[in-house]
Amino acid sequence: MKKKPLIIRLICLAVVLAAAFAVGLIADLFDFKDLKKAFMDFNGVKLLYLICMISGVLLVETLLVLILSLFKPENHRARSVLSIFTSMLKYLTAIVILCWGLSILGANVSTIVASVGILALIVGFSAESLIADVVTGTFMLFENQYNVGDIVEIGGFRGTVTNIGIRTTSITDPGGNVKIVNNSAMQNLLNRSDKTSRSVSNIGIPYATDLEKLEAEIPALMEQIFANHQDIMKAAPRYLGVQELADSSVVLRFVVDVDEKDIYTGARVLNHDLLLGFRKLSVEVPFPQMDVHLDNKN
Repeated sequence: MKKKPLIIRLICLAVVLAAAFAVGLIADLFDFKDLKKAFMDFNGVKLLYLICMISGVLLVETLLVLILSLFKPENHRARSVLSIFTSMLKYLTAIVILCWGLSILGANVSTIVASVGILALIVGFSAESLIADVVTGTFMLFENQYNVGDIVEIGGFRGTVTNIGIRTTSITDPGGNVKIVNNSAMQNLLNRSDKTSRSVSNIGIPYATDLEKLEAEIPALMEQIFANHQDIMKAAPRYLGVQELADSSVVLRFVVDVDEKDIYTGARVLNHDLLLGFRKLSVEVPFPQMDVHLDNKN
Protein backbone atom coordinates (compact mmCIF):
# COMPACT_ATOMS: atom_id res chain seq x y z
CA MET A 1 0.00 0.00 0.00
CA LYS A 2 1.43 3.40 -1.01
CA LYS A 3 2.03 5.79 1.87
CA LYS A 4 0.37 9.20 1.85
CA PRO A 5 2.64 12.21 1.37
CA LEU A 6 3.74 13.91 4.56
CA ILE A 7 1.97 17.18 3.68
CA ILE A 8 -1.37 15.39 3.43
CA ARG A 9 -0.85 13.80 6.84
CA LEU A 10 -0.02 17.17 8.38
CA ILE A 11 -3.13 18.73 6.85
CA CYS A 12 -5.30 15.88 8.18
CA LEU A 13 -3.73 16.26 11.62
CA ALA A 14 -4.38 20.03 11.61
CA VAL A 15 -8.03 19.49 10.63
CA VAL A 16 -8.56 16.93 13.41
CA LEU A 17 -6.95 19.21 15.98
CA ALA A 18 -9.05 22.17 14.86
CA ALA A 19 -12.22 20.11 15.10
CA ALA A 20 -11.26 18.90 18.57
CA PHE A 21 -10.73 22.43 19.78
CA ALA A 22 -14.04 23.47 18.20
CA VAL A 23 -16.03 21.03 20.28
CA GLY A 24 -14.02 21.81 23.40
CA LEU A 25 -12.64 18.25 23.65
CA ILE A 26 -9.03 19.15 24.37
CA ALA A 27 -10.08 22.12 26.50
CA ASP A 28 -11.97 19.72 28.76
CA LEU A 29 -9.11 17.26 28.97
CA PHE A 30 -6.46 19.78 29.95
CA ASP A 31 -6.75 22.34 32.68
CA PHE A 32 -4.88 25.10 30.87
CA LYS A 33 -5.38 27.58 33.69
CA ASP A 34 -3.80 25.16 36.14
CA LEU A 35 -0.91 24.50 33.79
CA LYS A 36 -0.40 28.21 33.17
CA LYS A 37 -0.46 28.88 36.90
CA ALA A 38 2.17 26.17 37.44
CA PHE A 39 4.57 27.90 35.07
CA MET A 40 3.76 31.32 36.51
CA ASP A 41 4.75 30.00 39.97
CA PHE A 42 8.07 28.69 38.64
CA ASN A 43 10.94 29.80 40.85
CA GLY A 44 14.51 28.94 41.83
CA VAL A 45 13.45 26.22 44.25
CA LYS A 46 11.49 24.38 41.57
CA LEU A 47 14.42 24.79 39.19
CA LEU A 48 16.71 23.19 41.77
CA TYR A 49 14.22 20.34 42.23
CA LEU A 50 14.09 19.84 38.47
CA ILE A 51 17.87 19.74 38.16
CA CYS A 52 18.19 17.27 41.05
CA MET A 53 15.39 15.08 39.66
CA ILE A 54 16.79 14.97 36.13
CA SER A 55 20.31 14.28 37.42
CA GLY A 56 19.05 11.51 39.70
CA VAL A 57 16.99 9.80 36.99
CA LEU A 58 19.84 9.97 34.48
CA LEU A 59 22.23 8.62 37.12
CA VAL A 60 19.94 5.66 37.80
CA GLU A 61 19.62 5.00 34.06
CA THR A 62 23.41 5.12 33.64
CA LEU A 63 23.92 2.70 36.52
CA LEU A 64 21.31 0.28 35.17
CA VAL A 65 22.86 0.37 31.68
CA LEU A 66 26.29 -0.20 33.24
CA ILE A 67 25.00 -3.17 35.23
CA LEU A 68 23.34 -4.65 32.14
CA SER A 69 26.56 -4.23 30.15
CA LEU A 70 28.37 -6.43 32.68
CA PHE A 71 26.28 -9.40 31.62
CA LYS A 72 27.78 -11.19 28.61
CA PRO A 73 25.47 -14.17 28.04
CA GLU A 74 26.48 -16.67 25.38
CA ASN A 75 22.85 -17.43 24.57
CA HIS A 76 21.67 -15.27 21.68
CA ARG A 77 18.14 -15.11 23.09
CA ALA A 78 19.35 -13.67 26.40
CA ARG A 79 21.49 -11.11 24.57
CA SER A 80 18.46 -10.00 22.56
CA VAL A 81 16.37 -9.49 25.70
CA LEU A 82 19.14 -7.41 27.27
CA SER A 83 19.46 -5.32 24.10
CA ILE A 84 15.74 -4.56 23.91
CA PHE A 85 15.50 -3.88 27.65
CA THR A 86 18.35 -1.36 27.36
CA SER A 87 16.53 0.35 24.50
CA MET A 88 13.27 0.45 26.48
CA LEU A 89 15.13 1.94 29.45
CA LYS A 90 16.03 5.05 27.45
CA TYR A 91 12.41 5.68 26.45
CA LEU A 92 11.22 5.02 30.00
CA THR A 93 13.75 7.53 31.34
CA ALA A 94 12.40 10.24 29.04
CA ILE A 95 8.81 9.53 30.12
CA VAL A 96 9.70 9.59 33.83
CA ILE A 97 11.57 12.89 33.48
CA LEU A 98 8.65 14.45 31.58
CA CYS A 99 5.91 13.33 33.99
CA TRP A 100 7.93 13.97 37.16
CA GLY A 101 9.01 17.37 35.84
CA LEU A 102 5.40 18.43 35.20
CA SER A 103 4.49 17.22 38.67
CA ILE A 104 7.24 19.37 40.21
CA LEU A 105 5.90 22.36 38.29
CA GLY A 106 2.48 21.68 39.79
CA ALA A 107 0.68 20.40 36.71
CA ASN A 108 -2.02 17.71 37.03
CA VAL A 109 -0.16 14.75 35.52
CA SER A 110 -3.13 12.37 35.90
CA THR A 111 -5.22 14.60 33.63
CA ILE A 112 -2.47 14.62 31.02
CA VAL A 113 -2.07 10.83 31.18
CA ALA A 114 -5.83 10.36 30.82
CA SER A 115 -5.78 12.40 27.63
CA VAL A 116 -2.97 10.42 26.04
CA GLY A 117 -5.35 7.80 24.69
CA ILE A 118 -7.28 10.33 22.60
CA LEU A 119 -4.24 12.29 21.51
CA ALA A 120 -2.54 9.04 20.52
CA LEU A 121 -5.29 8.41 17.99
CA ILE A 122 -4.67 11.85 16.50
CA VAL A 123 -0.89 11.52 16.41
CA GLY A 124 -1.22 7.98 15.07
CA PHE A 125 -2.19 9.34 11.65
CA SER A 126 1.33 10.74 11.25
CA ALA A 127 3.27 8.15 13.28
CA GLU A 128 2.09 4.86 11.85
CA SER A 129 5.63 3.86 10.82
CA LEU A 130 6.88 4.40 14.39
CA ILE A 131 4.05 2.29 15.78
CA ALA A 132 4.71 -0.41 13.17
CA ASP A 133 8.40 -0.52 14.17
CA VAL A 134 7.55 -0.91 17.87
CA VAL A 135 4.86 -3.56 17.30
CA THR A 136 7.02 -5.52 14.85
CA GLY A 137 9.97 -5.43 17.25
CA THR A 138 7.78 -6.81 20.04
CA PHE A 139 6.48 -9.67 17.90
CA MET A 140 9.98 -10.53 16.67
CA LEU A 141 11.14 -10.82 20.27
CA PHE A 142 8.37 -13.23 21.24
CA GLU A 143 8.53 -15.23 18.01
CA ASN A 144 12.33 -15.58 18.26
CA GLN A 145 12.83 -14.84 14.55
CA TYR A 146 16.39 -13.64 15.12
CA ASN A 147 18.57 -12.64 18.05
CA VAL A 148 21.65 -10.60 18.84
CA GLY A 149 24.65 -12.52 17.54
CA ASP A 150 22.78 -14.21 14.68
CA ILE A 151 24.13 -13.82 11.16
CA VAL A 152 21.37 -12.65 8.86
CA GLU A 153 20.95 -11.51 5.29
CA ILE A 154 18.40 -8.89 4.25
CA GLY A 155 18.21 -7.06 0.95
CA GLY A 156 21.60 -8.43 -0.11
CA PHE A 157 23.31 -7.16 3.07
CA ARG A 158 24.87 -9.91 5.18
CA GLY A 159 26.10 -9.35 8.71
CA THR A 160 25.80 -10.04 12.42
CA VAL A 161 22.92 -8.63 14.47
CA THR A 162 24.67 -6.41 17.03
CA ASN A 163 21.71 -4.62 18.56
CA ILE A 164 17.91 -4.97 18.66
CA GLY A 165 16.04 -1.89 19.82
CA ILE A 166 12.41 -0.89 20.16
CA ARG A 167 12.43 0.75 16.73
CA THR A 168 15.51 -0.45 14.85
CA THR A 169 17.91 -3.35 14.41
CA SER A 170 21.65 -2.87 13.80
CA ILE A 171 23.51 -5.29 11.52
CA THR A 172 27.30 -5.23 11.15
CA ASP A 173 29.07 -6.86 8.20
CA PRO A 174 32.59 -8.41 8.32
CA GLY A 175 34.05 -5.10 7.13
CA GLY A 176 32.66 -3.22 10.13
CA ASN A 177 29.93 -1.46 8.16
CA VAL A 178 26.75 -1.00 10.18
CA LYS A 179 23.31 -1.06 8.60
CA ILE A 180 20.40 0.20 10.70
CA VAL A 181 17.06 -1.22 9.61
CA ASN A 182 13.63 -0.27 10.92
CA ASN A 183 12.02 -3.28 12.57
CA SER A 184 9.02 -3.01 10.27
CA ALA A 185 11.39 -3.38 7.29
CA MET A 186 12.92 -6.64 8.58
CA GLN A 187 11.01 -8.72 6.05
CA ASN A 188 12.13 -11.60 3.82
CA LEU A 189 14.92 -12.16 6.31
CA LEU A 190 17.35 -15.04 5.89
CA ASN A 191 18.73 -16.22 9.25
CA ARG A 192 21.94 -18.08 8.42
CA SER A 193 22.77 -19.04 12.01
CA ASP A 194 20.19 -21.81 12.36
CA LYS A 195 22.20 -24.52 10.60
CA THR A 196 25.80 -25.49 9.95
CA SER A 197 27.29 -23.75 6.92
CA ARG A 198 29.76 -25.02 4.34
CA SER A 199 32.92 -23.45 3.02
CA VAL A 200 33.72 -24.44 -0.57
CA SER A 201 37.09 -24.71 -2.30
CA ASN A 202 37.61 -25.40 -5.99
CA ILE A 203 41.21 -26.24 -6.88
CA GLY A 204 42.63 -27.23 -10.25
CA ILE A 205 45.16 -29.91 -11.09
CA PRO A 206 46.97 -30.59 -14.39
CA TYR A 207 45.33 -32.93 -16.88
CA ALA A 208 48.48 -35.07 -16.76
CA THR A 209 47.98 -35.84 -13.06
CA ASP A 210 47.31 -39.46 -12.09
CA LEU A 211 43.83 -38.76 -10.67
CA GLU A 212 43.31 -42.21 -9.17
CA LYS A 213 46.59 -42.05 -7.28
CA LEU A 214 45.81 -38.53 -6.03
CA GLU A 215 42.31 -39.53 -4.88
CA ALA A 216 43.83 -42.35 -2.85
CA GLU A 217 46.03 -39.84 -1.00
CA ILE A 218 43.33 -37.20 -0.44
CA PRO A 219 41.69 -38.76 2.70
CA ALA A 220 44.95 -38.56 4.66
CA LEU A 221 45.39 -34.95 3.54
CA MET A 222 41.84 -34.12 4.69
CA GLU A 223 42.48 -35.54 8.14
CA GLN A 224 45.72 -33.56 8.42
CA ILE A 225 43.97 -30.31 7.47
CA PHE A 226 41.23 -30.97 10.05
CA ALA A 227 43.80 -31.71 12.77
CA ASN A 228 45.41 -28.32 12.11
CA HIS A 229 42.18 -26.31 12.17
CA GLN A 230 39.75 -27.89 14.62
CA ASP A 231 39.00 -24.42 15.98
CA ILE A 232 37.33 -23.55 12.66
CA MET A 233 36.23 -26.83 11.10
CA LYS A 234 33.52 -29.03 12.59
CA ALA A 235 34.72 -32.13 10.74
CA ALA A 236 37.33 -33.16 8.20
CA PRO A 237 36.91 -31.56 4.75
CA ARG A 238 35.20 -33.73 2.15
CA TYR A 239 36.27 -34.37 -1.42
CA LEU A 240 33.23 -34.24 -3.72
CA GLY A 241 34.95 -35.13 -7.00
CA VAL A 242 35.64 -33.48 -10.34
CA GLN A 243 33.71 -30.23 -10.52
CA GLU A 244 34.76 -29.05 -13.99
CA LEU A 245 36.98 -29.89 -16.95
CA ALA A 246 38.40 -26.42 -17.47
CA ASP A 247 40.62 -25.14 -20.27
CA SER A 248 43.89 -25.58 -18.38
CA SER A 249 43.03 -27.82 -15.46
CA VAL A 250 40.78 -30.45 -13.94
CA VAL A 251 38.86 -28.63 -11.18
CA LEU A 252 38.26 -30.59 -7.96
CA ARG A 253 35.73 -29.52 -5.34
CA PHE A 254 36.17 -29.72 -1.56
CA VAL A 255 33.76 -28.65 1.19
CA VAL A 256 34.03 -28.34 4.97
CA ASP A 257 31.38 -27.77 7.67
CA VAL A 258 31.87 -24.58 9.69
CA ASP A 259 29.87 -22.06 11.69
CA GLU A 260 28.32 -19.33 9.56
CA LYS A 261 30.65 -16.74 11.08
CA ASP A 262 33.65 -18.77 9.79
CA ILE A 263 32.36 -19.45 6.29
CA TYR A 264 34.88 -17.15 4.57
CA THR A 265 37.72 -18.00 6.93
CA GLY A 266 37.09 -21.70 6.31
CA ALA A 267 37.32 -21.23 2.54
CA ARG A 268 40.59 -19.30 2.81
CA VAL A 269 42.15 -21.88 5.15
CA LEU A 270 41.03 -24.75 2.92
CA ASN A 271 42.46 -23.09 -0.20
CA HIS A 272 45.77 -22.48 1.58
CA ASP A 273 46.19 -25.98 2.95
CA LEU A 274 45.09 -27.70 -0.25
CA LEU A 275 47.63 -25.73 -2.25
CA LEU A 276 50.45 -26.64 0.11
CA GLY A 277 49.22 -30.22 0.50
CA PHE A 278 49.07 -30.81 -3.25
CA ARG A 279 52.58 -29.44 -3.66
CA LYS A 280 53.84 -31.92 -1.08
CA LEU A 281 52.16 -34.63 -3.15
CA SER A 282 54.06 -33.32 -6.22
CA VAL A 283 50.86 -31.96 -7.78
CA GLU A 284 51.31 -28.37 -8.89
CA VAL A 285 48.21 -26.22 -9.33
CA PRO A 286 48.32 -25.11 -12.99
CA PHE A 287 47.97 -21.59 -14.33
CA PRO A 288 46.20 -20.65 -17.58
CA GLN A 289 48.40 -21.45 -20.56
CA MET A 290 48.16 -21.77 -24.31
CA ASP A 291 49.65 -24.43 -26.57
CA VAL A 292 50.77 -23.17 -29.98
CA HIS A 293 51.12 -25.70 -32.81
CA LEU A 294 53.14 -24.63 -35.87
CA ASP A 295 52.60 -26.04 -39.30
CA ASN A 296 56.04 -27.12 -40.64
CA LYS A 297 54.88 -28.18 -44.08
CA ASN A 298 56.49 -25.17 -45.70
